[in-house]
Formats: sequence, structure tokens, C-alpha cells
Amino acid sequence: MEAVILIGIQGSGKSTFCRKNFFDTHVRINLDMLRTRHREALLLRACLEGKQKFVVDNTNITAADRSRYIVPAKAAGFSVVGYYFSSRLEEALMRNRQRTGKSRIPEKGVAGMYNRLELPRKEEGFDLLYYVRIND
Repeated sequence: MEAVILIGIQGSGKSTFCRKNFFDTHVRINLDMLRTRHREALLLRACLEGKQKFVVDNTNITAADRSRYIVPAKAAGFSVVGYYFSSRLEEALMRNRQRTGKSRIPEKGVAGMYNRLELPRKEEGFDLLYYVRIND
């Protein structure tokens, strides 16, 4: 049983990586799609109770954000794997500018996330922690 936590600002490549690597194997938990923390919690609980692999495809920029998934996953006996998407702000803004519609985030929002980002640490409860760099 595996819980995967993706970490990084908008435009760092998380969702693309998720589609390429976990689409066929993990349930995707994504707040943009689910819209509310209540729905997100229901899906998380279903994965934990059903012993279903899942991937959290949110920004997860603070340790507190990540603990929302790590603590219950560890309690349910899941291994927790983190993928931190290292991205310079300008690169993320460039990728964000290529988005259209609701998927495009205001630049102030991306910059704000970048400024609040807390680098993940294995001590948060990760069994494995990878650093990913997307080369465009």
C-alpha cells in the first residue's frame, strides 16, 4: 500500500508527472477536481479503508499541508513517498502562462505559494523522498 504526495508550486510539473507515472495505478486525490476538503477527506478515507494506492496531486507546500495525508496514511500502514518538484519561480510562471481557462493561476498566486514553500523533510514521515526537476 502506497501513498504518494506531490509537492511543488503551480506550474512545476506535478500533474503532468502524475498522469505519466500514476494514472493506471493510483487513485488521484486533487482539490481542484474535488473542490472541497470534505470531499477530499471522503476520498482519502475510502482509499485508506480500501487499502487502495493513491496520489495527492495538490501543491502541498507546507509541512502542515502534507501532514493531512501523511499521518492517516502511516496510521493505516501505508508507505509514504514524496516527490518534491523543484522549480524556479520564473520557470513555473512561464509554464503557467501556457495554460488556459481556470487552470491558469494569477501570477501573484504562484509567487505567493513560492514564498510560502517549506522544503519537505524525510522526518515528516516520508519513507522515500525524491527531488524532481523538469527539463522543458
